Amino acid sequence: MADKFRVIEGGGEKRDVAHTMLELGREARRAARQLALAPRQRKNAALMVAAGLLRTSMRDVLEANARDMEAATAANASKANLDRLLLTEARVEAMAKGLEDITALPDPVGRVLATYERPNGLKIERVATPLGVIGVIYESRPNVTADAGALCLKAGNAAILRGGSDSFHSSRIIHACLVEGLRTAGLPDAAISLVPTRDRAAVGEMLKGLGGHVDVIVPRGGKSLVERVQEDARVPVFAHLEGIVHVYVDGAADLEKAKTLVLNSKLRRTGICGAAETLLVDEAAAGTHLAPLVTMLLDKGCEVRGDDLVRATDPRVKEATEADWHTEYLEAIISVKVVAGLQAAMDHIATYGSNHTDCIITESEQAAERFLAEVDSAIVLHNASTQFADGGEFGFGGEIGIATGRMHARGPVGLEQLCSFNYRVRGDGQTRP
Repeated sequence: MADKFRVIEGGGEKRDVAHTMLELGREARRAARQLALAPRQRKNAALMVAAGLLRTSMRDVLEANARDMEAATAANASKANLDRLLLTEARVEAMAKGLEDITALPDPVGRVLATYERPNGLKIERVATPLGVIGVIYESRPNVTADAGALCLKAGNAAILRGGSDSFHSSRIIHACLVEGLRTAGLPDAAISLVPTRDRAAVGEMLKGLGGHVDVIVPRGGKSLVERVQEDARVPVFAHLEGIVHVYVDGAADLEKAKTLVLNSKLRRTGICGAAETLLVDEAAAGTHLAPLVTMLLDKGCEVRGDDLVRATDPRVKEATEADWHTEYLEAIISVKVVAGLQAAMDHIATYGSNHTDCIITESEQAAERFLAEVDSAIVLHNASTQFADGGEFGFGGEIGIATGRMHARGPVGLEQLCSFNYRVRGDGQTRP
């Protein structure tokens, strides 16, 4: 399978993308049937071998990534995109460790979610089952190849991965490690497939469902990619359009705690979807908290765009426009606004937020509980950095993405969210009158 679909372009060779993608879907469906019955030990063995290969292939992985980085730099990729694309020894090690962490998690397949008996004696169980075949379409981040492939495998699903053209070489070598792990464990190569072309037509074929062989699509990338997937997909989608993440500093916030949390939420990694993009400060705390927070951000190299009250604190602050409140910067820029208390903050989030991740910083339990209950986002935090919006930090061993919809999965999509369920009914000759 890996050789059959290795690359379908280059060197004068051309194949029909639609035909190749349909075959990819058929192979994935056959693999999914085997994976649904695969024992935990075999799936874990594949992941442990892949983790070891990532480490022993470190030089090859970094060389492939250097080719991708060189091409992206020449194409004038943004600083945020380059950061997402970059692999270092530490990031490759984190990928390998992530695979090992997933093996340590309980197998989600076969869990009995509920059991009960009907008056007529029928015994009914609701049992977790794999979703089937999951298509993952992503940009830049080559680590998604490992994360998504491993999570799908552990949950008994076949994965069809379509990485971005900018991470093509990086993703191919990471995928090769995964495939070798599958082979060693006696699992089909098609359990984790990598689309063998950079032709954008392959994305269109995946969105059509590959002849009914794709059960769900997960997009991970910029707004334009996710919009296209949501508009064109003929199969269910787990997705978030953008992460317009808010941090609200309440009137009862501790200043030092607020400084620590705001700094980490914004600047730990600016290019991830959990990075804070808007800071809201309660007018009751503006006199004591606003200037220190704004000055701290500016001194750390973050551009601040604010309303009139914010601009009055420091001449370096730029004027915020209406567009700023709608913007996911994914770089060292933040919009800041003074609001008239908790209700005004929640109203602002409801108007401009993307239902992704939002945080309140306060020592008032009453204010915190209102915020947690009333802010309608997939992840809502109290006195914790928004950068925790990540499946690994939730104990999921990683994530395949963040879902901001309300159907089936919401928030980090980990192993449990990659399962469906069926009902298993045991009787003793009962018939329906």
